[in-house]
Order: sequence, then C-alpha cells, then structure tokens
Amino acid sequence: MASRRANTEPLDPVRLNQLLCERVRKELKCQRLHTEYKVNPLQPVHTITRKPMSWHDNIEEPADEEFLNLIHRAALEPTKKYAEPQTESQEIGWNTKPLIPMDRTDCRFYFPRRKTEVTK
Repeated sequence: MASRRANTEPLDPVRLNQLLCERVRKELKCQRLHTEYKVNPLQPVHTITRKPMSWHDNIEEPADEEFLNLIHRAALEPTKKYAEPQTESQEIGWNTKPLIPMDRTDCRFYFPRRKTEVTK
C-alpha cells in the first residue's frame, strides 16, 4: 500500500482544500455543544482534604449520631459485635470467660510465683 501511495503524484491545493472542507463539515455535523454539566452518579467523587487552619473548615457542625454509632460499632471487637462467631477462625478463643470462677485460696487452680533461695 505504501508503494502505491508513493507512485501517485501529490494532491493539488484545490483538492486538499476540498478534503479539508468535507472533513470539517462532517465533524461539525456530529459535534454537540454541552452547556449543562452534572455530576455523574455512577462515578465516585474524590474529595480533596481541607486545610487545617482555614476558618471555614473549623466551624462546629452538629454531629450525626447515626454515623457516629456506625463508626463506633465498626471499631468494636467481634465478640461485642456478634452473638456467635462468624468464621471458623473466630471460634478459637471466642469464649474467654473461665468455666470456674477463680478462687485464690484454692491451691489446686491457683499457682502463684514463689521466691526461694534457689530462684534468687
């Protein structure tokens, strides 16, 4: 194809002007001018962080209680969030309460450290 193009003589300025006019006419036919702009609801909006020392960013606003409760609940450990373990890994160590209440006077279950002459 390149060899065929090389054999033809270059186009004259009149023909080049006709091709350019045709191209511009086709582009203008398909071109639309947009004057109203909206935010696309399907595309996430990235917010820019605010300046910490600006006065309009430091105005106290009322706190949204529902949002704060949601954030605090998300920060809880799984044993406080759920009644039962949600995964197999959570089953290990889910019940942390001792089966028998600890009695420090019972020597069968309470083994305190003792200092002796040997351990010093």
